[in-house]
Amino acid sequence: MEVEAMLPPSQEQRKLVPDQLKQKQQHISGVGVGVRYHGWKAMPYVIGNETCERLGTIGTTANLLVYLTTVFHIPSVRAATLLNVFSGTTNLAPLLGAFLCDAYLGRYATLAAASFTSFLGMLLLTLTAALRSLHPPSCTSSSCQGPTHSQLAALLASFAFLVLGAGGIRPCNLAFGADQFDPGTAAGRRGIASFFNWYYFTFTIAMMVSATLIIYLQSNINWAIGLAVPTALMGLSCVLFFMGTRLYVRVRPDGSPFTSFAQVLVAATRKRRLPAPAPADDLFDPPHRSKLVAKLAYTDQFRWLDKAAAVTAEDTVVDLNKGRVDLFYLVVGAMAAANLGYFVACAFWYRSKRTDGGGGELEMEFDGGAPAMA
Repeated sequence: MEVEAMLPPSQEQRKLVPDQLKQKQQHISGVGVGVRYHGWKAMPYVIGNETCERLGTIGTTANLLVYLTTVFHIPSVRAATLLNVFSGTTNLAPLLGAFLCDAYLGRYATLAAASFTSFLGMLLLTLTAALRSLHPPSCTSSSCQGPTHSQLAALLASFAFLVLGAGGIRPCNLAFGADQFDPGTAAGRRGIASFFNWYYFTFTIAMMVSATLIIYLQSNINWAIGLAVPTALMGLSCVLFFMGTRLYVRVRPDGSPFTSFAQVLVAATRKRRLPAPAPADDLFDPPHRSKLVAKLAYTDQFRWLDKAAAVTAEDTVVDLNKGRVDLFYLVVGAMAAANLGYFVACAFWYRSKRTDGGGGELEMEFDGGAPAMA
């Protein structure tokens, strides 16, 4: 029976250990260097940011109908219309935010800009309650003055900032937290599942606190204080988010998928007169650089698009996304701008009037001419 001698590792073997560790590290698309996952070390900042953000956002928007009718003296029908447009725009904005995040900006930059934008919107909304010049005077027994154009503009500007903030926060915060764990390890997958549990747990707590404590402050104490508390929580959310910057794993965007899809259609149209390539091995196979999205295998479906990958003498390999502005981004951006313009127009094209000589309910009436408010 032979016994091998336990020799100490040589200097060359010691040098191999760090290199092997580096090779085992995960690589994120577009980063180019080894990524170190901090996992739960980054969670106090991520979960703290998301909890404070939800407390601020839900606490601000949960009681807006009462705020518009009691402080701004807007008729209930018109206030409900404004909030419906605001809610609809807020729910559509994440479509644009998700596209910009995944294609161009990345989750970290999108969350940073959106969090600060939401804070500005909440701060401006708080100022409309705290400053007398930004909201109508209190109603008297004989008159009840509505908001002026400048006061309404300040209110709508705060809504616009909140819409932009929601468009960047909603599609990114959950995915950004999951990015902090290594999905290639069992511990990382358990961390992702546990993070989802904590995310929805804190979401429920934020809804409970917003529906009780913050609404109580707004309705029974003071509107300025009731809106200042969510604003302070949103400011704390921004601080916590930037405090963990050095620990975050930041995934770089891969570019717009719509650009490559459109280029395939254009190339297939230009090469429509070429004979169909018989073997699939003769088709151009671009290198797959993304480590987040798996490459699909070749199939016999949509074979009319195979001509786009037929290699000809005129073809050159170029960066498909470099220097290109995606048409889809321009269309969605134009739609969002048109939606915001319609939202502002609705605020000025409706006027209120009294129907019983000055002492009864205010009703809404559409004014098809120039904007006017009574």
